[in-house]
Amino acid sequence: MVFLIPALCVAFFASIFTIKVLLPLAPQIGLIDLPTERKNHDGAIPLIGGISIFTGVLIASTLFIEQSQLLNLYLISSALLVFIGTMDDIYDLNVTPRIIFQGIVATIMVFGGGVYISEFGNLLAFGEINIGFYGMIFTMLACITAINAFNMIDGIDGLAGSMSIITILSVAILTLLANSNSDVLLPLILVVAILPYLFYNVSTRNPRGKKIFMGDAGSMFMGLTVIWLLTLGTQDTGEQAAAFRPVTALWIIAVPLMDMFAIMIRRIRKGVSPFLADNGHLHHICMRLGLSSRQSLWVISGIAIFFASFGILGEYFNIPEWLMLSIFAIAFIGYSFAIQHAWKFIKAFR
Repeated sequence: MVFLIPALCVAFFASIFTIKVLLPLAPQIGLIDLPTERKNHDGAIPLIGGISIFTGVLIASTLFIEQSQLLNLYLISSALLVFIGTMDDIYDLNVTPRIIFQGIVATIMVFGGGVYISEFGNLLAFGEINIGFYGMIFTMLACITAINAFNMIDGIDGLAGSMSIITILSVAILTLLANSNSDVLLPLILVVAILPYLFYNVSTRNPRGKKIFMGDAGSMFMGLTVIWLLTLGTQDTGEQAAAFRPVTALWIIAVPLMDMFAIMIRRIRKGVSPFLADNGHLHHICMRLGLSSRQSLWVISGIAIFFASFGILGEYFNIPEWLMLSIFAIAFIGYSFAIQHAWKFIKAFR
């Protein structure tokens, strides 16, 4: 932690520098988002936020974090995902190649680093649950799920970045509370690298009003980062002990997770592809209720902070895992019901 301030400064300024370099280049290579029926922003917006975040993380972590196989595999996996995400941003790939590349990245994570979720804790009050090597398959599915959860929630300015910061900061807090030997420098680097993107994405005071979007490269990178940190944080590895319980991880990633599953359930019930884009996400509902994009961001971020805080408090006070899981299940059912019947709420407010 001696290099904390220099590392954070490098991450911050490397991210800003990347944005300034890519801003004039993005339109020339087609790395822009054009308005459509579902995207009602003004003009062509550069999709460079994800690349800038990754660049800041890559440079700062390479310079200031002790090199290890796990760190290198994380950076390699992230680079692959940012690459396919950038290709998707430029060429609008269909779902099949995206899922294939996500599966490859998940395979690198599981088999290359030997990092996978096998211990679930005492979720059912009948003793510790350990699924052994089946955890490899579970972790690969969890990795693809997290990547797509953050990809799906990236629908209004600042939302994916805010959800990422809330989850990553929660991981850092839980790690510190556990007095774990785990280094919190990487999570802090990640948070600081996201800040320049948020400034250009949300602030109305950025230079000449130049807005940027995170793009699929950024949202998928955030999803991978979150599942990577949660896996390392909840599992005992040869290098470090678990910093918090697996059930706590559900709470600090609650909003992206609930939103994705609720939407996919609704799509399946309608007989359409669960990956088909629509306007039924939480941020869409907030805006149909009359909230502005900025107000919707604050409301959803507030909900995410509430869930994450509940998870952190549950971990700190050692609330039984079965009870934490039960409350989470009730919260998800309530969330899913609200999403399924959102039109009734919207009609009532009009």
